Amino acid sequence: MTELHELSLKETVDGLQSKKFSSVEVTDAYIKQIENNRDLNAYVLETFDQARESAKAADKNIAAGNARPLEGVPLGIKDLYCTKGVRTTACSNILRNFVPPYESTITQNLWNAGALMLGKLNMDEFAMGGTNTTSCFGPVKNPWDKTRIPGGSSGGSAAATAMDMACATLGSETGDSIRTPASMCGVVGMKPSYGRCSRYGMISYSSSLDQGGPITKTVADAAIMLKYMAGYDHKDSVCADLPVPDYEASLKKDVKGMRVGYIREFNELGGVHEDVYKGYRDCLNAFKAEGADVVEVSIPHVIFAGQIYAVLANCEAASNLARYDGVRYGLRVDGDGSLDDMYLETRGKGFGWQIKRRLVIGSYMLSAEQYDTYFKQAQRIRRLLFNEFAEAYNQVDVIMAPITPDAPCTIEQVLNGADVVSRQGCLIDLLTMPMAMAGVPGIAVPAGSVDGMPFGIQLCAKRFDEETVFHAGYALEQMLKGDK
Repeated sequence: MTELHELSLKETVDGLQSKKFSSVEVTDAYIKQIENNRDLNAYVLETFDQARESAKAADKNIAAGNARPLEGVPLGIKDLYCTKGVRTTACSNILRNFVPPYESTITQNLWNAGALMLGKLNMDEFAMGGTNTTSCFGPVKNPWDKTRIPGGSSGGSAAATAMDMACATLGSETGDSIRTPASMCGVVGMKPSYGRCSRYGMISYSSSLDQGGPITKTVADAAIMLKYMAGYDHKDSVCADLPVPDYEASLKKDVKGMRVGYIREFNELGGVHEDVYKGYRDCLNAFKAEGADVVEVSIPHVIFAGQIYAVLANCEAASNLARYDGVRYGLRVDGDGSLDDMYLETRGKGFGWQIKRRLVIGSYMLSAEQYDTYFKQAQRIRRLLFNEFAEAYNQVDVIMAPITPDAPCTIEQVLNGADVVSRQGCLIDLLTMPMAMAGVPGIAVPAGSVDGMPFGIQLCAKRFDEETVFHAGYALEQMLKGDK
């Protein structure tokens, strides 16, 4: 018999609406699962009392026939989203006691749809990192092997979803922070198009890249989540004023005639495990067997995506994190009493080493002497990459690629600075950053395993074509399950 915490979001919604079980029962099942798996360090704040009260209210709405689409569904929220009256830290000491007086648009949209919050989830500090080891609350452990990383920065979200510690979770992505942890934890991660969801109330890292998205148990669950997360918001200047499609309607198994592309520059990359490449080729062949056309495309500037990201993200981080100065909110360390020393002491004690490193690099690249050499040049190459993706999507409907090249590194390797961590990180950047730079939607679907650890395959479509992403992702999910 399937336990309540093992149900998918869709199954949970259907069961609640048909009154097979109550929201209180579902919420208590997830709370018990969280309590039994605290050693994963996925949650940095538990809001169980609030969750139980929300569940009671949801059950009343259902009984009265006033149920909203996600009424009574328990979610976990990455600690990057401001939640009114609930501590939000971005897992940084500089915001350790920050309690926002406002709600992020994405979370408010979910609460308006009837969902409730189980707690705030661990992440890399300010979402900077791919290992979830830079959090001021300590590393998150991978549920499949607790000695290994879960990926980052949304490692807490992916680990919680994989271990059934929430019906679904919120993650965010700047470069690969949804797709990589989803791949390493064997769950589904959806990166929407840049501008599809509002960034209002998301603690900023890199403003031209940050985007919120769901991490779920199934592709159908991701479609449901995104439907209620997305939408125009005048409080975000880059949020697209476009209608939100019915993503569930795009979940089709038939891929006959679909044009599935693979990137020439990704062929036989050194360092990618043979099992990952086999899984990748098997997925391409599965589409071909179902009537899809498999097409090679060339995107020459993908090889520079990691370098472009390193420049633009660090520069934008240096600008965005300048607001944490000890004056208005967050940590304040007075030092010797002078203003300059207060700045130095506050930022020195508030930020972790990874943040300091990126701020120094970003500030240097933004300097008057280096601006044209780094930031401006990176913007030009990004435009070339954007144009190459646009040209590729004239030839194909979706592009398929691996996400992670091997089994995840161990936490010990990361903390000790082992060379394998840098090599794996560079390959992940090469495979994932191009899609982030182009602002296109992509979904990570579990596709196989290496040394007992899961890995995923990503499917990406042109900007604002999430429907095709869900169509292809759902079809692949069914193929891999053997349900054609």
